[in-house]
Amino acid sequence: MTGRITLRPGTPADADVVGRVFLACWHVSYADLLSPAALARYDEAGARALWRRVLTGHPDGTLVADLPGDAGVRGVVRFGPDPDDPDAGHVFSLYVHPDGQGLGLGGRLLGAAVDRLRAAGHDAATLWVFAANASARAFYARHGFTPDGTTRIEPEYAEPELRLRRPL
Repeated sequence: MTGRITLRPGTPADADVVGRVFLACWHVSYADLLSPAALARYDEAGARALWRRVLTGHPDGTLVADLPGDAGVRGVVRFGPDPDDPDAGHVFSLYVHPDGQGLGLGGRLLGAAVDRLRAAGHDAATLWVFAANASARAFYARHGFTPDGTTRIEPEYAEPELRLRRPL
């Protein structure tokens, strides 16, 4: 299936569909991880607005994954310089719609983001993951990301997160 996946830069015109991908992931992937209040943080209008801001403000650091036919955009990755480490790049978010998971979209998106961070001269890539998200942690481990010992709890989510890092 990976040969039929098209990766391309995200544009503001993708905001609606990327917002739907994000929202589906938010409610399915985090249903057992986040509180109902945290899950309710995003609705359809809020997700659209979030991704409209991202896709307008950071178009060179966002890629979407298109599937052929009517499936369309089923994944998105956002990346750029790590705000906490000037030598590292950072994967800010990676979302694959639940109906597109298992098709190689996440791996392709993550690989492309890592390649672009390396090409930009970064010596490592970082990202944050919820500590309790075992499937995401396993996915990132398969792609060379390991915990670097840094943790945080953001007030709006109230769940422990681990920072993962991999050399580039």
